[in-house]
Amino acid sequence: MTKRIYFIRHGRTILNDAGIKQGAEGSLSEAGIQQAHVVGRALANVENPKINAICSSSYDRARETALIINTYLRVAISYTSLLSERHNPKEVINKSVNDPEVKHITGLIEKGFHENTYRYSDEENFIDLTKRAEKCLTYLEHQRANRICVVPHHAFLQILLSYLLYRRKLDAAGYAKLAFFNPADNAGITTCEYNPWFSWFSPTRGWKILEYNQYIETDVK
Repeated sequence: MTKRIYFIRHGRTILNDAGIKQGAEGSLSEAGIQQAHVVGRALANVENPKINAICSSSYDRARETALIINTYLRVAISYTSLLSERHNPKEVINKSVNDPEVKHITGLIEKGFHENTYRYSDEENFIDLTKRAEKCLTYLEHQRANRICVVPHHAFLQILLSYLLYRRKLDAAGYAKLAFFNPADNAGITTCEYNPWFSWFSPTRGWKILEYNQYIETDVK
């Protein structure tokens, strides 16, 4: 049976708004809470059939987003580290994006990310991320539910969708271009389908993107 997957990037966070590089910790801001409620109401209106499961990253901000959405859906929630954000190097976590050292390290990583194997210290590199993306797609393919709300993070959502489209033809330079020109908003909705009948015959292994980064405006700024 064809699965429909609704990828929801988590809502805005307090650390997002403060310009702080995040690790696993970090709660939603008031704006992020409002965004999650708006998305929850929108997803509750999905019919024929209704969404019947939520899969979320276990990071605080994704977990909070999933729990708020589930006040409207009232379905089973599962958490997996496969959906966690790209792991930043320890040298930048909980530091301001404007810190000179953070800017220097980020600059090196962004330049290095055009090489598949580049690694500054202990962060995930391109090879790590594509391996995790492949595992994550397999994980979603094997879920029993066929209408699933999935709550990941910005960078990992971008690598997941890029890998979905190009598989092992994807390289770091190609991903960098796709990510630059296709940002994902907090609480943006990306709708995908997976048809197992085409899993061996299509370049995308049965996956396709129906809508990307559909954003519902809220009153909170």
